[in-house]
Amino acid sequence: MIAARWPLGIAMTSWAYMWRTTPLFRRELDGAWPQDGPPPVAEGITREGVQLPEDGSGPLFRRRYRGRISGAELTAEGLFDQIKTDPNRVAPGALAHFRKIAGDEGEVRVGDEYVVHMPGPWNGPIRVVEATPSSFRLVTLDGHIEAGQIEWRGRDEDGALVFEIESWARGGDRLSYVLHDRLRMAKEVQLHMWTSVIERVARRAGGRLERGIEIETRRAEV
Repeated sequence: MIAARWPLGIAMTSWAYMWRTTPLFRRELDGAWPQDGPPPVAEGITREGVQLPEDGSGPLFRRRYRGRISGAELTAEGLFDQIKTDPNRVAPGALAHFRKIAGDEGEVRVGDEYVVHMPGPWNGPIRVVEATPSSFRLVTLDGHIEAGQIEWRGRDEDGALVFEIESWARGGDRLSYVLHDRLRMAKEVQLHMWTSVIERVARRAGGRLERGIEIETRRAEV
């Protein structure tokens, strides 16, 4: 099953790229460890099954995907009220589907857990470690292709809605590192997945992306 889904997922991503109209502005910089590592997980939150960057393999990548949305009909908090009801409202179903396995449906709270189903052998278990009215942060669990964290956040800025996805992660194991860094397959799948989320966020908010999507990557040796 995995062998069949993997090339199909990559082919879907490549095909989707051919039809993209949103400009992508990519920048790659040198990073430093631990300055570019993830935020700390608050005391009192279970570490059971967590994959920290120190548990992974290869360099750490800190990535930020950013879109500035003008004409939005929703505030940052109003947007997250909808996203927290069901993250699949803005997730590209062909590339990522959130299935909740712990916690109440219709909300995102600290301690909730999901499995994100993706094309190929990418399915990723995650746990919520922080949630505010306009953001939530997730940590990867055992079996995830990455070891680290990811955060979705929004803010109201000068009459516009800014939406960002930021991740701090290494390969979950040696094979994941090779796919992610050396062959760049997982990296490109993720890039299309998260930029698709930002495009869908803009549509749900009733606005439009002003310049496209900015992607900044910092690579740090751990």
